Amino acid sequence: MPEQDPKDSLEAATQATRSLQGLSTEITARIPQLLEAMRSVGAGLELHSTLDRICETAAELAHSRYAAIGVVDEEGEGLSDFVTYGVPDDVADEIGRRPDGHRGLLGALIHDPAPVRLADLTADPRFAGFPPGHPPMRTFLGVPIRVQGEIFGNLYLAEKDDDGEFNDYDLHMVRVLATEAGIAIGNARLYEAARQRERWIDGSVAVTTALLSGGDADDALSVVAEQARRLADSAAGIVLLPTEDGGLEIVAVSADDPTSSLGVIIGPESPVAAKLLGGEAVFVDDSATDARMVTRLAPRYGPSMLLPLHSGGRVLGALATPRARGDRPFTETERTLATQFASQAALALMMAEAQRDRERLAVYEDRDRIARDLHDLVIQRLFATGMMLESAQRRSVVPEVQTGVGRAVDELDVTIQEIRTAIFALQQEPAEAPSGLRTRVLREINMAAVPLGFKPSHRFLGPVDALVGELTGKNLIAALREALSNAFRHAEASLIDVVVDATATLPDGRDAVRLSVADDGVGIPEGGRRSGLRNLARRAESLGGASWFGPGIGEDGGGTTVVWEAPL
Repeated sequence: MPEQDPKDSLEAATQATRSLQGLSTEITARIPQLLEAMRSVGAGLELHSTLDRICETAAELAHSRYAAIGVVDEEGEGLSDFVTYGVPDDVADEIGRRPDGHRGLLGALIHDPAPVRLADLTADPRFAGFPPGHPPMRTFLGVPIRVQGEIFGNLYLAEKDDDGEFNDYDLHMVRVLATEAGIAIGNARLYEAARQRERWIDGSVAVTTALLSGGDADDALSVVAEQARRLADSAAGIVLLPTEDGGLEIVAVSADDPTSSLGVIIGPESPVAAKLLGGEAVFVDDSATDARMVTRLAPRYGPSMLLPLHSGGRVLGALATPRARGDRPFTETERTLATQFASQAALALMMAEAQRDRERLAVYEDRDRIARDLHDLVIQRLFATGMMLESAQRRSVVPEVQTGVGRAVDELDVTIQEIRTAIFALQQEPAEAPSGLRTRVLREINMAAVPLGFKPSHRFLGPVDALVGELTGKNLIAALREALSNAFRHAEASLIDVVVDATATLPDGRDAVRLSVADDGVGIPEGGRRSGLRNLARRAESLGGASWFGPGIGEDGGGTTVVWEAPL
């Protein structure tokens, strides 16, 4: 919005006050009160407090019991906001939803913004009645408020204090006040727009910092959802990622009840999914009634922004910021700022993905080096040591020595086989992983054995491969990887036991698979970082399960046992 020209402001005020010249001494006596009212209206920059102050000042100036400002929406067809003075909170609650300006006297003044003075508004043919609980009103005065020549809204006054009627003096005074109000509102809108842009920029910086910090990808997506919800003043912030069949899946939610939304899928048949994956934004006035909104979440929400996360011609996912039913719609400025935020978040996501690819490549290169060293150096040395021991065994004549050396040779053979298994796991690409859950669990255990320095023990209960579905299995493997990683990085454990139980039962009686990873390490310190545990819980809850931790398998319950379970 362009900055208010002081010359235009002065001219507007001069033109409004010129009509006061030549009037009676009554209005002349009220000039000091008018000047004080104009000074009060111009104080402060916050928009909504400015509107409150204008209502109160106008009521005092015209000796009116009630005052209100109806803010015209961007389309000029109704009211986007309605600020009142003189109506107690309990009465406003009883009235309920405020007027939308689509009908009645308020609607007529939107389409014909001219001063209106009525001795009895209920007798006017444009009057459409009061809602239940509305206080009785008879005398009425309405004046348009213009900001930089455009209609901002209307200032309404009702019920003259002395039960009289609004007169010409009241009309002239309120018109001058409305002109000053237009100037004050213009300044407040400029200030509000600047503050709003600043908040969205700060939010973009926070998202970029979180995504590039090298932390967990799920945590980063949660930051995007949280920032979007806060900045858009919405009931929820939702991040969706593409599915293999051309739909979108909710993977991160910031809301009062996030677990009920996680994992919800918008199918490829949805017109909203098609538009978002095509790089188009979708703006919805009321999610509960819009036929395009086909998920079970739609009835909860009202106005919604659904924005593609696209950068460099690639759509990475989508961002949704729905407001509660009955909340105000998103303004054009909010839509523009949110679209820019989504583009910045998508760029940060691409940069974070590239950074993770570089880190993954470095890990693969390091794994290849470790595999080569194990094969070329460690196994060869162990093999040579075994041959030396066998030679010593043959030369020895002492039976006890022969037996002991034989056991040592057998242990070396077992060690060589385990190292070869670890080498295979290190050289295997993720895409080559077999589909069986049991095999994938063993692969994770063998991979963890290298950095741990020992191989975790394991047990399987029940027909794991037959009972556990692909989605649950994928999340179980991710939970196992997270638990083993935490044990390696934080636990300082010397013993780890992994159990996958496909015969478990949830508290509500449903059949479930339960993963337990127990160690004898140092345990979880008070106040320690627990993002990994939150990730485990989030994965389990998205499937209808749960995750928790307890005492480990060390002496006196030392260490930690992490439990993750989900229904079959």
